[in-house]
Amino acid sequence: MRIQSSSRWCPATERKGGSVLLPVPEESCFKGIGVTHRAQRQHTHRESSALVQRNSTGRNQSHCLLLFHFSKLELNRFSRVFDVTGMAEAHQAVGFQFTVTPDGIDLHLSREVLKHIYLSGVTSWRKRAIRFKNGILTGVYPASPSSLLIVVIATMSTIYARIDPSLGMIDTIKRTMSVSGYMTVQTQTVFSAILFSTGLWLSLILTLRYTLKALLSYHAWIFESHGKISFCTKLWLSLVKMFSGRRPLLYSFQTSLPRLPVPRVDDTITRYLESVRPLLDDEQYNQMEVVANNFKKDQAPKLQKYLILKSWWATNYVSDWWEEYIYLRGRSPIMVNSNFYAMDLLYVTPTHRQAARAGNVVHAMLQYRRKLERGEHAPLRALGVVPMCSYQMERMFNTTRIPGIETDFVQHLSDRKHLVVYHKGRFFKVWLYYGGRHLWPSELEIQFQRILDDTTEPQPGELKLAALTAGNRVPWARARLKHFSQGVNKASLEAIETSAFFLTLDDEVHGYDPEKLRSLDLYAKSLLHGKCYDRWFDKSFTLIAYKNGKLGVNAEHSWADAPIIGHMWEYVLATDCFHLGYTEEGHCKGDISNGLPPPIKLQWDIPLECQEVIEDSYMVAKVIADDVDFHGCLFDEFGKGLIKKSRTSPDAFIQLALQLAQFRDKGEFCLTYEASMTRMFREGRTETVRSCTSESTAFVRAMEDKSTTSAQRLDLFRKAADKHQNMYRLAMTGSGIDRHLFCLYIMSKYLSIDSPFLKQVLSEPWRLSTSQTPQQQLNMVDIKRFPRYVSAGGGFGPVADDGYGVSYIIIGENLITFHISSKFSSPETDSYRFGQNIRQAMLDIRALFDQKDKKEKEKEM
Repeated sequence: MRIQSSSRWCPATERKGGSVLLPVPEESCFKGIGVTHRAQRQHTHRESSALVQRNSTGRNQSHCLLLFHFSKLELNRFSRVFDVTGMAEAHQAVGFQFTVTPDGIDLHLSREVLKHIYLSGVTSWRKRAIRFKNGILTGVYPASPSSLLIVVIATMSTIYARIDPSLGMIDTIKRTMSVSGYMTVQTQTVFSAILFSTGLWLSLILTLRYTLKALLSYHAWIFESHGKISFCTKLWLSLVKMFSGRRPLLYSFQTSLPRLPVPRVDDTITRYLESVRPLLDDEQYNQMEVVANNFKKDQAPKLQKYLILKSWWATNYVSDWWEEYIYLRGRSPIMVNSNFYAMDLLYVTPTHRQAARAGNVVHAMLQYRRKLERGEHAPLRALGVVPMCSYQMERMFNTTRIPGIETDFVQHLSDRKHLVVYHKGRFFKVWLYYGGRHLWPSELEIQFQRILDDTTEPQPGELKLAALTAGNRVPWARARLKHFSQGVNKASLEAIETSAFFLTLDDEVHGYDPEKLRSLDLYAKSLLHGKCYDRWFDKSFTLIAYKNGKLGVNAEHSWADAPIIGHMWEYVLATDCFHLGYTEEGHCKGDISNGLPPPIKLQWDIPLECQEVIEDSYMVAKVIADDVDFHGCLFDEFGKGLIKKSRTSPDAFIQLALQLAQFRDKGEFCLTYEASMTRMFREGRTETVRSCTSESTAFVRAMEDKSTTSAQRLDLFRKAADKHQNMYRLAMTGSGIDRHLFCLYIMSKYLSIDSPFLKQVLSEPWRLSTSQTPQQQLNMVDIKRFPRYVSAGGGFGPVADDGYGVSYIIIGENLITFHISSKFSSPETDSYRFGQNIRQAMLDIRALFDQKDKKEKEKEM
């Protein structure tokens, strides 16, 4: 290619990704295009002028120099377009330059750039190879690729022994082969045998897979009493183990998991009426019964047929509608109302150096992400045998909720090589790879310390920019379309939304301090909403690192449920404390590369109109945050160990204590929500257990009636606990009430069928919303040996304006943590008061068993 030289300066052409300068030696004018700040333009001018002088020296003929000079922001764009991470890591220097003369092109490439391009390419291809290999292993599971060779060898052996295992199929394949004229008879036989063996192997895989799916559809085991396993269940467990194969990967069981069944309408209506009976008087209940029976007779059959049709076609008849209509179509703020949080270790802080703690934890998250992308985590299995669905884990990283006018959507990317860090109103982009590898914890510590030491002021509108994600969704969606669809704002927002996750280096000090009464409360509020502008609430999760080395996570809810974040969080905390560790001075271990590029400060050009929208969103969010009344309650009087000795489910014990506390707090019962999981089915998420039952209310009334004896109360307690356990098992096995009614309601809207019954059901408020946080999903830490290395779990905001949100975690044998939320604006609620009621209810229930044990000992004496 030839370029005709010019006798004068040509004006530079603006282009996305860099400034293109077309100079000749006769002139010395300079025009920088695409550089945002004056200092950057001056810097570009100095470097380009020096290069022009070097390249023009000794040249007699006129020539044209094309110089590609990339500022930090421009280089960011270039690296995204061409996916050349190494160029962004090479000090933001000149990546390449070339001189075009009549004799040809004189090309100069940076050796450092070539090195990083090579290393990045090697890493990318290695990832692809591993994913391809693991994809094959998952695709043929529960068989293995080596089993194909065994089948082929076995088939060939029988042929040479003059035995036809195919019953004539090999001969049929041989006769119908179009290339038979070009092969010898022996080659045709071998090729036909290989084709037959492959088909037989695939048939065996499908047989194994559907056999395993049929076995996993058996749920009678979950309804058996603890410690009493029937012969059928023992046989079933043996068969599941046999057909489950060896060393499964994370997604190996996905195609073998059964579909979530659609319950019968009659069963759902019956259970619904049973659940509301203790909350209605006779007249109200009779009216509800009439409305429910009319729905069951007139409208339900048509809706049920369409729902069954969807269950045959879709992988899961609930999950897509649940994500869309419960989460993504909500137009109110997701901060507090939807997002939830997870806390750091309760008693231990491995280092008080903020940058070091963040460095170790970010590196641990990168390790977790690498195993996740390769599918190398072991799948979770109930009883160590029954696999759980791993679908939700796919979108843990590189995921953002994107606002829309009518509905949001979840954007998930396959792999991102950077994260965005927020500190004191500034946003920084930090590369997570260097030379084709993850940054070491010590290198991440250096990067984060550079950000902490940065003294630059936020740009106009930058300080509270993240408040857009905390306010109402429609203003955020409109602002995004109008002010963040082009220029530096688009590039910087894209850096945030495409990052692996979001990190906040918080300038506050938080954590549990037994010397401070409300320390856990303030810690929880900070994790839940912060200052309303220092977490990016749309990211799949925001990691928060406090000034004193404590950590926490704020998670967006639409893409997954709490156990998914809990799985990652357990891995990260265990890796941080027991595998990575710190030096004696509290720094991260490891060496540091001398060529590590500094973090890139994101640039913004936010007009006054947009700043007003940001301020409005902040004020909306601040009203919500200031209204959150939070109390963290550490119950250490007893725990799971003592409850199990009383032969009671710990979850049922706590749920009945919550019912007793609720009645004492408000003097009445209310509709109670407890989340259970349906992950034994493919793409299963959650189901509702309606914990307020006729049996639980009878027990609570007996506890408040001084005329009843301890024996009577204990008998009522056991009946209520058994009822709760049965309901929980029904929910787990796909026979719950609320998801079925929810889908019937959505179907009625699609078919334009007006249902007074479904409207009333879906409008009932959950004044007590509860959830148990799972622990020890990975068993990476032996909490018997290390009892202080436990997390306090996590929590969520209040669901109803006049109700409570309660999350609890059963930690080891002797500790239960309660996270209680409500609203200051409600005169009916008080989170601290409710915490005290829970504590007393737990003690009062234990006293029933203490009295029973005392009487039994007296009889023995």
